[in-house]
Amino acid sequence: MHNSYNFAFLDEGSKREIRRAILKAVAIPGYQVPFASREMPIGRGWGTGGLQVTLSCIGPADVLKVIDQGSDASVNAVSIRTLVQQTTGVATTTSTQEATLIQSRHRIPERPLTRDQLMVLQVPTPEPLRTYEPRETVTRRLHAEAEYTGAYLELFEQIVRYGTTTTGADHPVMVNGRYVMAPSPIPRYDNGRLDNADNLFLFGAGREKKIYAVPPHTKVESLAFDDYPFVREDFEGKRCCVCGATGVFMTQTVDPATGETAWQCSDTDYCSNHVAHHREGGRA
Repeated sequence: MHNSYNFAFLDEGSKREIRRAILKAVAIPGYQVPFASREMPIGRGWGTGGLQVTLSCIGPADVLKVIDQGSDASVNAVSIRTLVQQTTGVATTTSTQEATLIQSRHRIPERPLTRDQLMVLQVPTPEPLRTYEPRETVTRRLHAEAEYTGAYLELFEQIVRYGTTTTGADHPVMVNGRYVMAPSPIPRYDNGRLDNADNLFLFGAGREKKIYAVPPHTKVESLAFDDYPFVREDFEGKRCCVCGATGVFMTQTVDPATGETAWQCSDTDYCSNHVAHHREGGRA
């Protein structure tokens, strides 16, 4: 049976409603804009929010890249990329440089993005105050009043107990000096990429029905204290076992040949480019 879909799967009315929410999110950086999250052909919690944002923004001339934890080949990335490609016919790529629209789960590419690129991040829990305040009516009031004592108190308790903050990912940030925002479960290593970036970041949470944004050249600061400054993951002395790169975010793995612990670039495109660069240098 042959199924004919509307361009980008969603009907035009749905896409217009999502675009209006995106425009408001861009106008108020870091503010969570409610939207009528649609049913999608993937389960809630598997990227439906990011997917709806992507489908509402993509055009026939776009080039799409989808990554999961930095990888283009994971199940989540392949499934979403296939769905978007089959319902739009757009070109897809694994190259960060060639993509005009990038959808990601848990990573921002190592290569700096440009003003012509749009980055969409999938978000499971958009409310940064949810861990200490379960009521939506209360968190909305706290944001309205810029009352973020609880967010700082959580970090203070971590320091008292463990001597440092223990947020491995999704460390809260202050956007444009006004709203505390959950940056999606990206590692702390990537928080700095949101600050004063050339590109637009859009965040979609389908299960929680929220969209928010960080426009280009917007100040984004990770929450911290003067005497306990924000510290990102440290990979000093670590080298990628595939390409030999240093100074990038890495994941711990096991060398299949020796059985010993090894480190590998999380960003597969960066890793492959680094390998190609060294090969060309060797031939030269």
